[in-house]
Amino acid sequence: MSSLEIGFYSMGIVVFLIAIRMPIGVSLGLVSFVGIAQMRGLDVAFGLMKTVPFDFAAHWELTAIPMFLLMGAIAHYSGISSALFRAARLWMGGLPGGLAVAANFACAGFAAASGSSVATAAAMGRIAIPEMLKAGYDKSLATGTVAAAGTLGSLIPPSILFVLYGIFAEVSITKLLMAGILPGLLTAVVYAVMIMTRATIWPEIAPRTQISESRAERWQSLGAVWPLLVLILGIIGGLYSGLVTPTEAGAFGAFLSFVIAMFQGRMSWVVLKESVVESVASTSRIFFVAVGAVLLTKFMALSGVPVFLGQMVGSWALDPLLLVIAASLIYIVLGMFLDPLGLMLITLPFLLPMFEALHLDLIWFGVLVVKYLEIGLLTPPVGFNVYVIKSVVGDLVELETIFKGVLWFLACEVIIVFLLIAFPAISLYLPSTMD
Repeated sequence: MSSLEIGFYSMGIVVFLIAIRMPIGVSLGLVSFVGIAQMRGLDVAFGLMKTVPFDFAAHWELTAIPMFLLMGAIAHYSGISSALFRAARLWMGGLPGGLAVAANFACAGFAAASGSSVATAAAMGRIAIPEMLKAGYDKSLATGTVAAAGTLGSLIPPSILFVLYGIFAEVSITKLLMAGILPGLLTAVVYAVMIMTRATIWPEIAPRTQISESRAERWQSLGAVWPLLVLILGIIGGLYSGLVTPTEAGAFGAFLSFVIAMFQGRMSWVVLKESVVESVASTSRIFFVAVGAVLLTKFMALSGVPVFLGQMVGSWALDPLLLVIAASLIYIVLGMFLDPLGLMLITLPFLLPMFEALHLDLIWFGVLVVKYLEIGLLTPPVGFNVYVIKSVVGDLVELETIFKGVLWFLACEVIIVFLLIAFPAISLYLPSTMD
């Protein structure tokens, strides 16, 4: 069997192992080890197994990931997420579908203190979904809103996926993080318009809620959101001005969230312990998958699969639009089955050289990649954010109902992706002002 055949068979085996729920990091690492051993021998395979994990984890830029995760965990456990939704509910609750709109923008706000789609969906799901169900909202709308809006955690900075993309694509992580701001806000606005339109046409799915609190109480609710504004201004302002690097911004954000929680009297040993434990566990899961993906990348390079694919698509890869469409289809189809992190790290070795050859902007491509990974968090059969919401609501809502709810948001994503491809300036305007 040739090296090329081993490479293609291994890709199928990886998809199969992930489909039967074998841990993604194990699937990637195991297939890579066996494939390399077949092609180059056990000594080479064991040599890579010894060096790759250290070489990957030794990247200084990766220290931003645990810091951003710690910042988000402290923000959640210290009550920022609940205060954020309360303020959004008081100001937007009277709109058509007001509670869903409030949940949508609260997710966007918390995403700026989280960096993780899963963390955003889980945190806001515990708070917003019970409120919507209590108000008589359609179950698919309530759960679908939080599942979809939770994906903004991958796009609005700080974004863990942008950090990893920047390392692999060797582009400015700071510019990537800034590039996600306008697409993230665009996504939240399009979602809100869709929710209000549906609630206006079919008012029974989102009964109007009466805001009993006074105007003074509504203004007072904004006062509880100041910690989030300080975090956002601190991180984005520091990145934009160049005062901090992405790595330093992660550490600064974690420190700032700690100080804010102390100032509010919400920091305790329990909060600190839960935040640290959650951050360490999440970092371990991310790094485990990433190391497996790096091993797979080296295995694919040895097998010659990237070169073969490049030659095979060489004719149509000369057209930038066709290449973008092809990459879009790859991410949308594979996103139905693969973990976002694993999918990104598996596909970048094939696609980045093609985009570089056509001199397409890799910052813009990074935004598209993260957007497609967001979509993958919602599409069946995997749809990880949907399963996160299912774990939050338990037996109150069926899994099929949640998937039904996200279909409306997937329709919105078609519009958003079209705008991002047709108007690259949406992604590139803020990074261009940093030159």
